[in-house]
Amino acid sequence: MSEKGKKQRETLKIPKPILVTAKILELTSAKLAAKFAMKLFVTPVKFTLPKREEEMERKSRQENVKVTSINKSIRVYHYGEGTKKVLLVHGWSGRGTQLHSIADKLLKNGYSTISFDAPAHGKSGSKKSDMTEFIAAIHQLDKDYGPFEFAIGHSLGAMAVLNAIKEGFKVQKAVTIGSGDVIKDIMDDFIRKLGMKIATGKLMIKIFEKKFGTTINSYSAYIAAQQVTIPVLVIHDTDDADVPVSAAHHIYQNLQNAELMITSGLGHRKILGDKKVINRITDFLAT
Repeated sequence: MSEKGKKQRETLKIPKPILVTAKILELTSAKLAAKFAMKLFVTPVKFTLPKREEEMERKSRQENVKVTSINKSIRVYHYGEGTKKVLLVHGWSGRGTQLHSIADKLLKNGYSTISFDAPAHGKSGSKKSDMTEFIAAIHQLDKDYGPFEFAIGHSLGAMAVLNAIKEGFKVQKAVTIGSGDVIKDIMDDFIRKLGMKIATGKLMIKIFEKKFGTTINSYSAYIAAQQVTIPVLVIHDTDDADVPVSAAHHIYQNLQNAELMITSGLGHRKILGDKKVINRITDFLAT
């Protein structure tokens, strides 16, 4: 892994008090430990708005929109005046302005963008969320402001875009950036980062499946990809410390009509502002 990748991994360390609590709970009760892990898993971290996103935040027309299927409100950002609309979907612990560099280039090319703070993210209310709520938000915005020409998603947002398309969300093309893939792998990695046992992870999965009434695998990106027929551009970086590049290859293999762009040295987030990546996205959408 490059030095850039190592530095990114360091920023994702879980605070020591949480690690200690996880260990103590495992010694006390497997069920309590699994519930604690699940609570952490569905609780995003809210970060201060970075300076680089301030312009999009300032120039966007903002409103709160009710996502009726989950009875939660989200903050929505309308950016630009172009007649062709692109939906932008941020990743876990992100914000509706996180894809600002991509949005700026799209505006220059005559598009407008609509993005949102997912539940428990940014300016949206509530403390917990999960991918099903990202998907619900996509369907709500499609109902309120669609149709969209294209959809672009980052990380968990990319997984949500593919799942929404599988469920009937219609766009001409889609772009995934740093997308996760197999839900079980994501949960297993989370448990490892907490320093918890495999058995705790298995119990956490049971809690998830009981809550949603389905297997966790049903939301995996590669499963959704098998039912996506539109052109999709899959982008991923070899130095992504959050999601292995193998996820991109697996998703790509399961898509019917796809292009693959693999970069290096950009990691999981810097990739969103890379000029070559942004130019590839706009070229893909234009052709």
